[in-house]
Amino acid sequence: MGQGGDKTEKATAKKRRDARKKGQVRRSTEVSTAFCTIVMFGLLYAIWPWFTDQMASTFREHLGAQSIMQASGGMNINEVMGLLARVMLGMFGALFPILGAALVAGVASNLIQIGFMFTTETLKLKFDKINPINGFKQMLSPRKLVDLAKNLLKILLVGYVAYSDYMNLLDKFTSYIGQDIHVSFIDIMRSAFMMALRMCIVMVFIAVADFMYQWWKYEKDLRMTKQEVKDEYKMMEGDPKIKGKIRQKQMQMSAMRMMSQVPEADVVITNPTHYAVALAYKENAGAAPQVIAKGQDYIARKIREVATEHEIEIVENPPLAQSLFATCEVGDEIPEDLYQAVADILVFVYRQKGRIPAR
Repeated sequence: MGQGGDKTEKATAKKRRDARKKGQVRRSTEVSTAFCTIVMFGLLYAIWPWFTDQMASTFREHLGAQSIMQASGGMNINEVMGLLARVMLGMFGALFPILGAALVAGVASNLIQIGFMFTTETLKLKFDKINPINGFKQMLSPRKLVDLAKNLLKILLVGYVAYSDYMNLLDKFTSYIGQDIHVSFIDIMRSAFMMALRMCIVMVFIAVADFMYQWWKYEKDLRMTKQEVKDEYKMMEGDPKIKGKIRQKQMQMSAMRMMSQVPEADVVITNPTHYAVALAYKENAGAAPQVIAKGQDYIARKIREVATEHEIEIVENPPLAQSLFATCEVGDEIPEDLYQAVADILVFVYRQKGRIPAR
């Protein structure tokens, strides 16, 4: 039982991404083995005439009676080693396309299963892995026991197919005595190919079963408790307390910027204590008066203090202050239905300051 209860929840996208970064992916080695084997023998089937011709030609050229009799110094150790090297080189030439296809298939099978992935997490030295006690515990872990059972089953099934075909081949082996070596070789290779094909079919069934098991095990290992899901959500979305503090800080910074504009106001209209709205009007701009600061309670009191400090006229007009506060945001122009009320106040303020002559 983990933190917060049993692991009953499916892994989140973040948990899967983190697991992938650590090299924990859903991959079956049996699928890769079966895929490589099928590709190898599929290609072998496609190039069978060319392959058998190459192999037979190598054996005739280097292991035929004429080749042995032409040995310069008799069949001494040097001749045997040279002969072996030539045979191996000839066989490699015939096997190279098949081995190359197996290599490509191995890479492709991994890309199909897990996509492109590069991580150094699996290369990091972890001392608990070299601890003999932990190592012994891992040997007896359920995962290792399942892997052991799976490998034993694979050996038994594949071994049974190989043994059955071998016994059938053994029964007709005596018929090859005295036959043409080329004919015998072709028949033996055909029997070996059919044996490999049957082994591939067995390996495909094993690969399907192992893939389903690896999928189930991967999903089971990644499961999370309800508490882990909640903790991850908090980490992704942000702790409400931290978000509240950030929001408060942002509001404080916004209020400070707003307060810095109050000295540019022409008038501050108040409730008188609950609301305060600072207005600025640029005569040459041709636009309507603009709200450059507003607030209620504490912010309203600070606006009035700044206005008093900079000798900005404060006018008490509760209905107008409430309307401006409710309908305008900082930076907005005042609505048309409030033009006349604001204009009357601005005229009054301008006369007080001598910006326009008194009547």
